[in-house]
Amino acid sequence: MEKVEVYVRRIWAARWSYVYVLPMMTLLVVFIVYPIGASLGYTLYRWNGIGDPSQYVGLDNFRRVIDDSIFWGALRHTFLYVGVVVPVQLVLALALALVLNQKGLRFRSFYRTVFFLPVVTSAAVIGVVIQLLFSNFGDVINGVLRDLHLTDGYIDWLGDPRFAMGIIIVIGIWHTLGYNLIYFLAGLQTIPDELYEAAKLDGAGPVASFRYVTVPMLRSVGAVILLLALVGSFQVFDMVQVLTNGGPYFATEVVNTYIYHLAFGGTGEVDPDVGLASAASFFYGVLLIALSVVQVVVLRSLARRRAKQQ
Repeated sequence: MEKVEVYVRRIWAARWSYVYVLPMMTLLVVFIVYPIGASLGYTLYRWNGIGDPSQYVGLDNFRRVIDDSIFWGALRHTFLYVGVVVPVQLVLALALALVLNQKGLRFRSFYRTVFFLPVVTSAAVIGVVIQLLFSNFGDVINGVLRDLHLTDGYIDWLGDPRFAMGIIIVIGIWHTLGYNLIYFLAGLQTIPDELYEAAKLDGAGPVASFRYVTVPMLRSVGAVILLLALVGSFQVFDMVQVLTNGGPYFATEVVNTYIYHLAFGGTGEVDPDVGLASAASFFYGVLLIALSVVQVVVLRSLARRRAKQQ
């Protein structure tokens, strides 16, 4: 009973904090928690989104998703996107952060702004601009490649399955590079200068200082950056939807566009099926949760191994 009274007094003492948090929690429940719960119920029905769901199909929607080759193709494209974007982006972001963190570099703030500008630009807007660029200058690019004897004919860059996914990956690396760059810069600025000075006195050069000072000090920050980069990359949608709509011939279909097309109709599904889309979304969510758990376990295991070695 005394513990309950203590908790009540603490809650009452922090009552204004709860009042300030209430609007955010309300929006969280209305727009995130409730839709997740509702979509879980829709997985048991075949429903086009109009009226109330009435055609009960049980777990048949999950079976249809598992048996759908387009879903597995979309999952493969998603992992391809993540597997290329994340490592390339992290390496580039760290390299740029090391350069921009140099105190003697002029116009550091300007360069940071330039690299961060794509992040604050809508992916949909970028997709429209890229489409216009390829529409207006695609012939010029093809002409240059023919003059260099790199190609023999015309290439439809966004309409050719051989190139469309690669273009999306390159744009994805460029678009969100600024996030990781800022994170790495923040991590680098927490490293005391005394450590570099001590390493220099011991005869360590730039490479040794990076290996034995920068990398160990960035491990905890780097794990968070890696997790955020993975989560962000797995959510790829708007760039693909605007640029290719999952085409051509499902060559750029990712899981999020696949779910969108199931729910609202489009590529591969003439009639909307909210139940099937909910099942695919739930299945994908469980898969991502499992991958996140595996990642956390691996990172903790590596941290324990390093602690034992020290």
